[in-house]
Amino acid sequence: MSLPQIHLLSAARRKSLRIPYAARRVDRAGLATLIEGDAAPQPGDVALMRVEELGQHQQLELSSGRKARLFEGDEIVLVYGNRYAPDQFEARVPGQLEACHMVAAGGIAAQMNSKHTRMKTATRVTPLGLLGDRHGRVVNVARFALPHPGAVNQLPPVIAVLGTSMNAGKTETATQLIKGLSRAGLRVGAAKVTGTGAGGDTGNMRDAGAVKVLDFVDAGLATTYLVDLQRVERCFELLLHTLAHSGAQAIVLEVADGLYQRETESLVRSDAFRNAVSGVIFAAGDAMGSVAGVAALRALGLPVQAASGLVTASPLASEEAQRGHGLPLLGLQALSSASIVDLLGLGAASAVQAAA
Repeated sequence: MSLPQIHLLSAARRKSLRIPYAARRVDRAGLATLIEGDAAPQPGDVALMRVEELGQHQQLELSSGRKARLFEGDEIVLVYGNRYAPDQFEARVPGQLEACHMVAAGGIAAQMNSKHTRMKTATRVTPLGLLGDRHGRVVNVARFALPHPGAVNQLPPVIAVLGTSMNAGKTETATQLIKGLSRAGLRVGAAKVTGTGAGGDTGNMRDAGAVKVLDFVDAGLATTYLVDLQRVERCFELLLHTLAHSGAQAIVLEVADGLYQRETESLVRSDAFRNAVSGVIFAAGDAMGSVAGVAALRALGLPVQAASGLVTASPLASEEAQRGHGLPLLGLQALSSASIVDLLGLGAASAVQAAA
């Protein structure tokens, strides 16, 4: 195995770098070298790639939020990360700098292992090298994580939104809930604690009125798939305490994918999650999923307060679900109403805010 070769990036090349969402915290000025050869990429490493063949993703979500159109031959910055998305791809970081794929529009590079039948093959890319600092050290997004602000004496109410699967309605549930709590006069903090780096979900949370929005990228992770539980817990606690220090009077969390996904299952079973969360809303696409998910969460001793998700689009399915678990089924209007604070038992917090 030969030693990696380190080359200085020209000023013009550095200026032209398109930084994706997954690397949005990386200091562009610190990207000074290109590391080629037998370097072995690690999750979170930042790399310069050439687009070889367009596939499913034909746009790159930039750190600014703009979606840049891609063309074959373009040089783009991507971040290595494992991806778990049942409706899209399962992909893992390769063991060497070799041809791989762009597996998420937020700027994730990995080797695609499988895909949903509705998906095109992932966009194919070739690594030109890992990006390094002026000392030739590989730049990893973990280096730019927020510092831990220190624990707070008492967290504000924390409502977690969980679901049966990808596209069950979790993000819309969380977004409408943020709108309702904001309408009630609460300062709402929000976070997506697991998943794949992309700005759409956090953007929706911000648009709904959250005063501060974070995700795992702020904790130094481009994705959370295959990350060990201890690191996921540290990410969870960092985001929670940062939001609490920002003055949030209620916190809404979205946990990606379904209850059987590896990191989600580990997190919801953890003491850290159980001790922090004061309420859970469960999103599902059908009645059976809603009933089974609520039962699973109750078996873990979690305080499930309501159900929501795509199931609420059907009055009949909602009736079946409510008959099965006995919880309120909250559609978009109920979630976004100021009266949601009373249903979730947050009326006292709302009254305190009104008095302030």
